[in-house]
This record gives sequence, structure tokens and C-alpha cells, in this order.
Amino acid sequence: MTPPPFSTIVLGGTGQVGAAAVDELLAIPQSRDVVMVTRKAVPPRDRVRNVVLDTSAADFAERIKSIAAELNAQGHVSAVSCVGIGSGTARWSEDDLKRVEVGVVGAFARGCRDGGISQFALLSAVGSTATSPFKYVRVMGLKEDAVRAVNFARLAIFRPGIIIGNAHTPAWSEWLGALLPGGFGNIDQKILGRAIAKEVALRQRATGEVIYENAAMRKLAAE
Repeated sequence: MTPPPFSTIVLGGTGQVGAAAVDELLAIPQSRDVVMVTRKAVPPRDRVRNVVLDTSAADFAERIKSIAAELNAQGHVSAVSCVGIGSGTARWSEDDLKRVEVGVVGAFARGCRDGGISQFALLSAVGSTATSPFKYVRVMGLKEDAVRAVNFARLAIFRPGIIIGNAHTPAWSEWLGALLPGGFGNIDQKILGRAIAKEVALRQRATGEVIYENAAMRKLAAE
């Protein structure tokens, strides 16, 4: 299937999974450009536009709305959030995690929707639920709920298990992931990034919410 031309606005594109998703988006010929929203400038790259914003600013959502509306005037545009907890942020308090994972990602989603974007791809984690007794899983669930409440026409939630090929994943976790079943096991971050890019490119006209776990991501990446 050949997708129609599209643009993508990405939050978290400098992280491990985000960078893989950006690479895969740029590998699709119909991808006009990728707008990376970052806190610091990134090196120039063909078909990548870098917008440096203070994600903690009160007008962050409004700034995102303006960017989204500008892109929409040029044709179809989708949004991707690959914000995730790395090895350093894993030691943050729950309030600090929610400030980024729920607050910043939620503001990004609202700005995208208000700017006319109808398709949103969200990086989460396997088993995520706001009622979990485990901090990480609970915060991921709260993030999902915050984006779900924005009411995109199309919301794709990616719930990987243990991400291999990732600098933040210790070797023992990869070994453990090889023994775990289904959605809790290993998935290569290149496959995850490719699945995100394929959702953006091939599901532009799809509606409703879809949750991708490991097997579904592998299938989507192979399309």
C-alpha cells in the first residue's frame, strides 16, 4: 500500500525509541517532513524541522497548536509522542514523572488536537493502567488516560514489553525478556520505531483506539 503524503510532529524524538521512529518516518518516501519538538536544538537533518520549546511553559499547548495548524494547511499531519522513562528518570518521584509523562504529553496532545490533528500515536508500556500498585505502570496508565481524554479520531497506543537494542535496557533485562511470554517479552526498538511509522503512514484515515503490543507491532512493522 502506498500512503498519501504526510507530515509528522514528534515529541520525544531525541530519545532511543523516538529516534528510531524518526529514522523510520524519514525512510518513507511519502513523508514530507518531520517536525521535532525539543527543549534543545538538534543537529540539522534533511526533511527534519527542529522547533525548540520550553515544555514547562504555560503557553506550550498554544505553541503546539500553532505548529499543528501550520502543518495542517499543507496536507495531512499526524502526531507522535515517544516520551518515555530512561535510566535517569526512573529514579524520579511520582510527581516529577507525572509532570512530564502526564502534564507535558497531555499538553502536547491538546495542542495537536486544537491545531486540527486527528491521528495520534502514543508510546506507553505493557500492562499500563492508572490503578496499578506499581509507580511506572501507574504513571503510564495515567498518561494514556490523559491522551485518551483529548478525543482524537484515531489514537494508537504502543505498549512494548522489554525494549532491546536500547541503551537504557540492561543486559539482564534482555535475557529475562527472552523468557517472558507475549507482550511482556522482548521487542527490538527498530521494530517498535517502524511500527509507529507504519501506523502514521498507513492508518491516516483510520478511526477509533487501537492498542499495539509486541506481536501486533511486529505484524504492523512488516506491512
